[in-house]
Amino acid sequence: MAGQAALRQALKELIIQELDLRAHTPEAIEDDAPLFGAGLGLDSLDALQLAMAIEDRFGVEVPEGEEAKPAFASIAALARFIEARLPPP
Repeated sequence: MAGQAALRQALKELIIQELDLRAHTPEAIEDDAPLFGAGLGLDSLDALQLAMAIEDRFGVEVPEGEEAKPAFASIAALARFIEARLPPP
């Protein structure tokens, strides 16, 4: 799905920009790689910053705490989460 691919690309660019991950390129971030721990190595402060950036950029509300964990599992999970909450075109 082209929309899903574009959303994933936009998320990768947003993560790099918002979290100042200049050492990474969007192409180097795998869609299914974990965002926390062994993947990109993000932490809870990164999650908060990223959640605010997603809310600003996409206009979807991101839950806090445990509810947000499944959405932040990977780029693919985050894209599915956002896509499910976007208003229809």
